[in-house]
Amino acid sequence: MIQHFASPIDIASAVDRLDRVHICVIGDVMLDRYVYGGVARISPEAPVPVVAQARVDEMPGGAANVAMNLLAYGARATLIGVCGDDRDGDTLLVRCGRETGLTTKLIREPGRCTTVKTRVVVQAQQMIRLDSEKAAPIDDDTRAAILALARETVPNCGALVLSDYAKGVLTPALCAGLVAIADQAGIPVLVDPKRADLGAYAGATLVSPNAKELTQITGIAARDDGEAAQACEALLTQFPTIGAVLATRGEAGMTLLERDGEPLHVPTVARSVFDVSGAGDTVIATVAAGLAAGLALADAVRLGNAAAGVAVGKAGTSTVSREELRHAIGMDPPHRPVRREQAAAMAAGWRQAGQSVGFTNGCFDLLHAGHLHGLEHARNQCDHLIVGVNSDASVRRLKGEGRPVQDENSRARLLAALRFCDLVVIFDEDTPYELIAAIQPDVLFKGADYAGKRVVGSDIVEARGGRVDLIPLLDGHSTSRLVDKLKS
Repeated sequence: MIQHFASPIDIASAVDRLDRVHICVIGDVMLDRYVYGGVARISPEAPVPVVAQARVDEMPGGAANVAMNLLAYGARATLIGVCGDDRDGDTLLVRCGRETGLTTKLIREPGRCTTVKTRVVVQAQQMIRLDSEKAAPIDDDTRAAILALARETVPNCGALVLSDYAKGVLTPALCAGLVAIADQAGIPVLVDPKRADLGAYAGATLVSPNAKELTQITGIAARDDGEAAQACEALLTQFPTIGAVLATRGEAGMTLLERDGEPLHVPTVARSVFDVSGAGDTVIATVAAGLAAGLALADAVRLGNAAAGVAVGKAGTSTVSREELRHAIGMDPPHRPVRREQAAAMAAGWRQAGQSVGFTNGCFDLLHAGHLHGLEHARNQCDHLIVGVNSDASVRRLKGEGRPVQDENSRARLLAALRFCDLVVIFDEDTPYELIAAIQPDVLFKGADYAGKRVVGSDIVEARGGRVDLIPLLDGHSTSRLVDKLKS
């Protein structure tokens, strides 16, 4: 189902501007750990299945996942929160900062353990979730430190997101201070709440409870559009300083009610639901980014709804790329390359959804039938194909002066326009080893002329159970021959 908007041109412009916005995210950060494995027997110690662990994935969750969603759009994000001075805190810092480029300002509070949610997954189904956390309120020193960081950051942002998972960071006193800072800066405050008393968020532009939370707050069961609108109206009456409420209602879609406005019901756009973990984070991140990019709240909500439809089709705590968002709202995907971190995030999402990722690379200086033959072969052997393209500097080092004939952006855009290529990434190194390490493909494709040779990156792919596929060459076709023929 294609999502429809009142102002398609404005929406398209806003999506293209997402890489220019800067959002501050403050709240409960956590580490989401997924343990994947299989079950072949029952434990002799108790009537429970024995899971043979195959792999473990760790990714930022909670407020950190909101920030990761913003990064996936190409936006700037600054994350402020609290974690423990422990090994899981070390892991969270690495996952948030060094690996993604996120601006991370985490306060490590002694005596507090980092919140970790561990999910055991077998055959795409969660068997059990284990939580490790300390939900005690932060102390006065930590609150003062967060406010100081917010005063430095918020005035330079287009929106402030408060991501509350009731782990003790967003106390009423802290929320009041943060709303005041945002109000002084003239930017909207969006809240993903986890408490029935929304008085702590007084002055917020928008609160976004789910259906269960909306019922807990108002006592009204939001079973259909009419009841959802009634509950939203009751919430705004109960909390007169909150500007609007966005109720996320799962498969029923969303209901937005702005103060003194009419309810807007937005139906779900999910084609299939694989995992709802983190979908609320995707919504609040997208709405905030949309507002910062200049959209009206109603259109920002529609954009968030489209993003949620993509997110729930992926496994685990996942993000949505700007290209996926463009496709979800009916815009043609851009015929241009993506950044390395975007490709890595999309590849991770595809793998978590059980889809295979292939990778190949080359200079692709003058696109010819041999290239098309190889790309088509590769795409037929995997669900998604990512193509690495040597930068101009890299081609000159490999091929000598006079090459490439076409600049890197022209070569990459030609490839991105082909139906065989899902993503195109330009890399500046002599080999694609670092790019392969970031993407972690399941299949590595090279030409058959590499038979008997060590393919760059094969160790990475084979270490995780992947394979190298050598593509049969199409005789008589090469860029060098074309260049020589043109010269003659």
